[in-house]
Amino acid sequence: MDPMQHRIVLVTRRTRLEDLITRLNTVEQTRFYVQHMGADFSDYEAEHAVYQQAVVAVETQLRRLGRVQRLDRSLVASFLFPPDCVVVVLGQDGLVANTLKYLRGQAVIGVNPDPTRWDGVLLPFLAKDLSVVVPEVQAERRPTRSISMARVRLSDGQELHAVNDLFIGPRTHVSARYTIQSGSQRELHSSSGVIVSTGLGSTGWFRSLLTGALRMTGAEGLDTLTALQAHGFAWEARHLYFTVREPFPSRSTQAELVFGKVDEQHPLQLHSHMSD
Repeated sequence: MDPMQHRIVLVTRRTRLEDLITRLNTVEQTRFYVQHMGADFSDYEAEHAVYQQAVVAVETQLRRLGRVQRLDRSLVASFLFPPDCVVVVLGQDGLVANTLKYLRGQAVIGVNPDPTRWDGVLLPFLAKDLSVVVPEVQAERRPTRSISMARVRLSDGQELHAVNDLFIGPRTHVSARYTIQSGSQRELHSSSGVIVSTGLGSTGWFRSLLTGALRMTGAEGLDTLTALQAHGFAWEARHLYFTVREPFPSRSTQAELVFGKVDEQHPLQLHSHMSD
């Protein structure tokens, strides 16, 4: 096939510097604002320069391999990705996760624009790798990994999907009151909310929750939690984990059902006791 018949969508984002210039209109006003906040403006400039260099390098590589359409992250939610396209995301991890929500089976290649700055759990490739990786993906010769997403169905019929985590709780810093049911166990809760994590998200917020719990309790002997905290769980796993934030036991609320697995046979149900 003629390489120019291959469709490639390059997803990019604005840098911190670009975001501030958009808000404040000029570089000098942005410099004053950043320095007034006590931050190092040169760090903003360095991050911007490295990212722009990465954009040029990636786009140059991709234009040799197919027809490239560049897409800013602000347009991802409304963009119709061609079913046969290859999607290249120029980090960070959050940009990859956000893009994945709007795809239907297209291959995604995560590229780390600045390895000295970003760990890049979802960004295994550099710009120089694309000349090999993209043709292999286009020819379906590259090993891939599938992911499982979390889905929540609301009482009004709406559905929400999450690549990393679902947070179920109040909009503000007040306690959430609800009934939670997992399997045959059912409790009335007052807490800061519930986080439901996917395998892809298990190295992020989920890890932070387990790290805090293990450190507070000294529960390093709990093999399952320790293994989850260290390694997460498989991206394609057909289950999720839920974690209750800051459960508060009282005369009317319990705090035993605070962590567990969610799967097709054992869905998690929450019934709100709040007015909104």
